[in-house]
Amino acid sequence: MTTAAVIGGGPAGLMAAEILANAGVAVTVYDRMPSVGRKFLMAGRGGLNLTHSEPLDSFLGRYGGARDWLEPAVRAFPPAALMEWAEGLGQSVFTGSSGRVFPKAMKASPLLRAWLGRLAALGVTFRLRHRWTGWDAGALTFDTGVEDRPDVTVLALGGASWPRLGSDGGWVQLLGDAVAPLVPANCGFEVPWSDHFRDRFAGTPLKRIAIRFQDRIVRGEAVVSLHGIEGGAIYALSAQLRDAIAATGNAAIALDLRPDLTPTALAERLAAPRRGQSLSTFLRKQAALPPVAIGLIQEALHRDGGDPATLIKALPLNLTATRPIERAISSAGGVRRDAVDPAFMLRARPGVFVAGEMLDWEAPTGGYLLQADFATAVAAARGALAFAGVLSPSP
Repeated sequence: MTTAAVIGGGPAGLMAAEILANAGVAVTVYDRMPSVGRKFLMAGRGGLNLTHSEPLDSFLGRYGGARDWLEPAVRAFPPAALMEWAEGLGQSVFTGSSGRVFPKAMKASPLLRAWLGRLAALGVTFRLRHRWTGWDAGALTFDTGVEDRPDVTVLALGGASWPRLGSDGGWVQLLGDAVAPLVPANCGFEVPWSDHFRDRFAGTPLKRIAIRFQDRIVRGEAVVSLHGIEGGAIYALSAQLRDAIAATGNAAIALDLRPDLTPTALAERLAAPRRGQSLSTFLRKQAALPPVAIGLIQEALHRDGGDPATLIKALPLNLTATRPIERAISSAGGVRRDAVDPAFMLRARPGVFVAGEMLDWEAPTGGYLLQADFATAVAAARGALAFAGVLSPSP
């Protein structure tokens, strides 16, 4: 019987194991943690956004410069296939008003339980608390002293975000020149708040705002943190912001605190007489601003001066650094595209395939991350089956 080792028990590793086991391969999954799917379960706390329902061409555009690399895998295992797979595990899905797709249970644990049951029925073996340490004379080695010589291997060790859940990036040194440095993606950024503003507003959401950086404007929400700013609207710009900071040392963004109001309409509201009101009371009444937005304006006025009307529509913030990769939602960097063939097999290691966040791509939140994890796992597993001479199952 053909044998396979899958190293990494996240969604990419488990999906690769399923594809391989369905084809009659004897699969062993190794993971350094005492249980699998830990980051998957963490993602489920926010509802488990599996994928997105937008048209596939638009969907593929979310992968930016990696689109042409990931497109064959995503087209072979598109969002519709992922939804059908979840339904097959007894987890009905629904599409929210934003187009995001979730299990109706709005958590990951029921899906993971059903999935592990399926893998057990397929004969998949799990070896937990085994950290992969590389190769010795062609054999996979682990810190437990175990060695394995499978016919094919799929590496699905994740990136370096949330290392306490399993993905700590320790594999980077094992693959050497095949890897581009790991950097944070979908991350927060540092802002030099005053002590007064930080103490009062850390943890406060900024709702219904727009953020402009260079030629891009993103509407959504953000959160003031102890160290700076994070949240969905920031994550959507994080790749550009990160790269700008790496190039110049900072990134200047502008917040529109009332994007639903035109500058003219805002000016008319602020033309009303203040009648002895404090600036805070006046802005709350005339511009319907929450305390955190007023605090941002007062912070900017104290620092640089200016006009409140201008600051409401374009409040400048200087981002000085990314937050640590350990706190990012995902990571960019990883195994370079020139280090693998079209089936995601390492060119320097025939029979060794790579899937998921280990690969050098990134995407915004919204279902695009998990979709590519699953799709590249399916592609890598099918590549492994072809390499081993085993008939690949139909999609």
